[in-house]
Amino acid sequence: MKYEYTVETEDLAKYYTMGPAIVKALDGIDLRVRRGEYLSVMGPSGSGKTTLFNMIGGLDRPTRGRVYIDEVDIAKLDAYELAWLRCRKIGYIFQTFNLIPVLTAIENVMLPMIFAGVPREERIKKATELLQRVGLGDRLYHKPGELSGGQQQRVAIARALANDPAIILADEPTANLDMKTGLEIIGVMRELNQEKGVTVITATHDLKMIDVSDRIVYLRDGKVERIETRREIAIETEEI
Repeated sequence: MKYEYTVETEDLAKYYTMGPAIVKALDGIDLRVRRGEYLSVMGPSGSGKTTLFNMIGGLDRPTRGRVYIDEVDIAKLDAYELAWLRCRKIGYIFQTFNLIPVLTAIENVMLPMIFAGVPREERIKKATELLQRVGLGDRLYHKPGELSGGQQQRVAIARALANDPAIILADEPTANLDMKTGLEIIGVMRELNQEKGVTVITATHDLKMIDVSDRIVYLRDGKVERIETRREIAIETEEI
């Protein structure tokens, strides 16, 4: 069954105690992300973007509230079920790439498929196709140290897609890239979003993301400050 919303949060909060102070990293986030949507989460450093990603990805537990993936409350999943969710339903792209330096590009992409129990021949075939898709068909056997930053991020995108996730979580995916390469990476992500129907949620400071986002969520001090569509931003720009 296909649900209209692939991610939902209800009154989501995460508090940390630091000495006598309580830091409210998230403070009551209500958000619905449609299936196949490209959503950018923007805000200053410390606004709660990465914490929100950790909650959606099941990497951390909320202090209060709920996260639903395809209408399933992930707080009710046991450790095995949560691991299955992270392996099968969610693909992660990090700003620091997080590739394993001793493995080649194709081995890095194959790694999530090993955990998912995919047979070796199928892993090789699929990893090759994914790397070709992101323009690295001639770099299959290069290690991360032999690739540029943009090429490493393309490997990270291919790896995130290895198990056909419904959701891609991209945390500052263009932060360590120059403008030209950043635009190329944004283009690759949007293309995959449109062609494969993958829901993309990206945390970013990069204003170039606005051009490809369906909606932009602005966070400040752990709260949703406002939500805008790309069309609304385009109209505002025209008026200026």
